[in-house]
Amino acid sequence: MHETQSPDSGRRPRIVVPSRSDALLRNFTEVIGGPLGSRTDPGVVSPGIYSVERVLIVLTALAALVGVLLKGYCRANGWETPTQFYATCYSDFPELFRNRGMAAGIFPILGSGSQFEYPVLLGLIAGVTAWLVPGGEAGARALAYFDINAVLLAAVAMATVLVTARMPGRRPWDAAMVAVAPGIVLAGTINWDLWAACLLALGMYFFARQRLVPAGVMIGLATATKLYPLLVLGAILLLAVRTGRWRPLLVAGGSAAAAWLAVNLPFAAANPSGWAFFFQYSAERGAGYSSAWFAYNLVADRLGWSGLGAGAVSMFSTGFFAVACAGIAAVALTAPRRPRMAQLAFLIVAAFILTSKVYSPQYVVWLIPLLALARPRWRDFLVWQGIEALHWAAIWMYLGQVTSAGSSQHNLDMPYYVLAVAAHMAAVAYLMARVVWDIYDPAYDPIRRHHLDDPHGGPFSNAPDRIRLKLPASFRAAKAGSRA
Repeated sequence: MHETQSPDSGRRPRIVVPSRSDALLRNFTEVIGGPLGSRTDPGVVSPGIYSVERVLIVLTALAALVGVLLKGYCRANGWETPTQFYATCYSDFPELFRNRGMAAGIFPILGSGSQFEYPVLLGLIAGVTAWLVPGGEAGARALAYFDINAVLLAAVAMATVLVTARMPGRRPWDAAMVAVAPGIVLAGTINWDLWAACLLALGMYFFARQRLVPAGVMIGLATATKLYPLLVLGAILLLAVRTGRWRPLLVAGGSAAAAWLAVNLPFAAANPSGWAFFFQYSAERGAGYSSAWFAYNLVADRLGWSGLGAGAVSMFSTGFFAVACAGIAAVALTAPRRPRMAQLAFLIVAAFILTSKVYSPQYVVWLIPLLALARPRWRDFLVWQGIEALHWAAIWMYLGQVTSAGSSQHNLDMPYYVLAVAAHMAAVAYLMARVVWDIYDPAYDPIRRHHLDDPHGGPFSNAPDRIRLKLPASFRAAKAGSRA
């Protein structure tokens, strides 16, 4: 297969066609007549009304509709424990609306006595959408709050898909992973995480277009929504070290800091204790559901071992994440060819997820757009999403057990829940390993095998290496032997 054109041909570059470039999708196309023919010219010949972006928007809208339909039981009967767990329709929106004072008119973070355990932009989104809820009975108002946020999240998902489609250049169809991702269908309306994913995608889009100030602003706003987008600056740092180009880091990092301060300082000045609550809560919390530390404590309790307290969990979580980041830095600086921006961003965020104090089911939303840019391979993607769906079901069944005295046939016992957590962690670790493999051997990289360098790297794309550390001779020999 040859997807390139001569640079002096005067024509736009052809789109990489999924049915040609992905073996799994090629097999799926047999039921509709087989893969796209060799005489077609995607990206040049007009597709009529069925443009890539329009198809992606339709797919995203259908996925959002399915996500809301899956909440049907709770929308009809209310979000009550434990039935919301058994019906797998739990959402934080009604819970927070009732229990964080928003139903009573208290604005998150700014309101007197508000204890809102999220960053400021999520507080702003939560408070403004609460203003839109009409009066009436408590259950109807909670439903309206969910519906308002679900509609807004559908629009946010569409924006995320469009931005992702425009980033890879010749691979807009990779955004279909985001459009139809089971993880977003199942968990997209649990919390506001899609807002952070969208803002981060915008930041990476501007960075890819070498618009460093808007890129930094979007990364700063995303960090004011969820903390994980800050980690993308780590990927920029590693590329700056590898290439010797420091301006992108300084400009994007400075703009991100300015944007973060601009939205945080008014909240901190208006209500210092309410603003600081999120940081105190994050620092002092112990092992949360579905983290490795929570799973260990469950097993330890069953076997009579000593569990991990909040202090020990914080220490181990920070320590293991630091070790993981050191490993990622070693990969970035020793690879024969400079890694791509999306590859490093995916590795850092995935490492944070695996070592974090908590893994809420909606955190899968963080990784989906990054994986679509880092390793757009449908087989690995669908296997990972299937395992995440199993974990999504397992945590609700487990919570149904611990919050009720229901009959055993409706509950999930601890060992099966721990196995689901372990499977999720193994799947993410496997994806990290595949990305590392692509970095060390770009012939396996779905992006670089099409003669591209780094379409998401912006100022780092096609940059020469200034620093590359040498691998130990024993490691090089072992790697050469594995390829022989």
